[in-house]
Amino acid sequence: MKTSPLRTRRSGIARSLREAVLPARLLFVAKTTLAVGLAWTIAPHMPGVTDEYPYYAPLGALVSMYPTLMGSAKTSLQTLLGLATGIGLATLVILTIGPTWWTVPLVIGVGVLLSGTGWFGAGREYVPIAALFVLVVGGQDADDYSLGYLTQMAVGVVIGLLVNVLIAPAPLTNAAEARVDAFRAQLGSHLHDIGSAVSESWPPEHQQWADDAASLADTAAELRSELAEADESRRGNPRAWGRRGDTQHIHDELATLDRVAHLIRDISDATADTIWDRPAALPLDPTLPEPLSAACHAVAEVIAQEDPSSSESHRERGEAARAIRRLLEQVDDRTFDVRSSMGPGVLTAMHLRRILILSGGEARNHDD
Repeated sequence: MKTSPLRTRRSGIARSLREAVLPARLLFVAKTTLAVGLAWTIAPHMPGVTDEYPYYAPLGALVSMYPTLMGSAKTSLQTLLGLATGIGLATLVILTIGPTWWTVPLVIGVGVLLSGTGWFGAGREYVPIAALFVLVVGGQDADDYSLGYLTQMAVGVVIGLLVNVLIAPAPLTNAAEARVDAFRAQLGSHLHDIGSAVSESWPPEHQQWADDAASLADTAAELRSELAEADESRRGNPRAWGRRGDTQHIHDELATLDRVAHLIRDISDATADTIWDRPAALPLDPTLPEPLSAACHAVAEVIAQEDPSSSESHRERGEAARAIRRLLEQVDDRTFDVRSSMGPGVLTAMHLRRILILSGGEARNHDD
């Protein structure tokens, strides 16, 4: 049974709305609002001609705001570098040929070319924009405009950075760890679904588990990205100082789960090929579905255990080891009887044994 596109779209919209009102996001919204308001208040009081261009200070505050402190600093510096480069290009034209029908598009083209070098990061778009504004908007007052533009943007950037430091965002470590825990539960649930599918009458009534197998790799990639952001959220963050929060054990856990996901996808693909008689299908011996299903369910319970050192985990591991041994014995017996070792039963037995090893205490333990 496939999920309808409309239902999937509604689910995605609901998830997006929930993420938009998370406490961390609301704090970010409040800090951005505060930074922009302060920049707009301070900008008119800047000395010299810079007070004539107060509207660029709020823009500087806006572009400096980023969910992490290091991200804010990096984005701000890149933006100012892009602005300075664009202003420099425009100044070069003003001091030589001057703005004409061909020098304006030429300098914009050079700005776009430079923005593609990767030198400016988040500030790459500001190279041609700053050049265009100085040439077209600055006009006869290009010098004053350039000074006001860059200075007020810098004022806004500084205000944004100060707000981000004084009201530091919470490190994202706990959220990343929770997502990794949820991924572990997802893998266990997926293996349970495979175990149920092979024991149902064929073809099974539900096939969402087969369709969802490909999404496991995408989920792992998203988690790696979130974990990298969690690492960055700790850098230079006062709220992370003096706190335990090393993320190496989360990286190790995710690496293990990524390998487990790869093995589960392999089992899922081979099982689905057999169930729906796809071109790559290999026959499943009629005596194997029951022990194969039991082994899948037993290993799924091991994957879902959060603490591999607990007595419950040890008990689940023992049951899973026995279930895999029974499956292997049945596979060996049938291989001898029918003189063929090809089939999803062999692959599943091998992969389940590997998953059990990966999910063991030695693979997942970390120093607390």
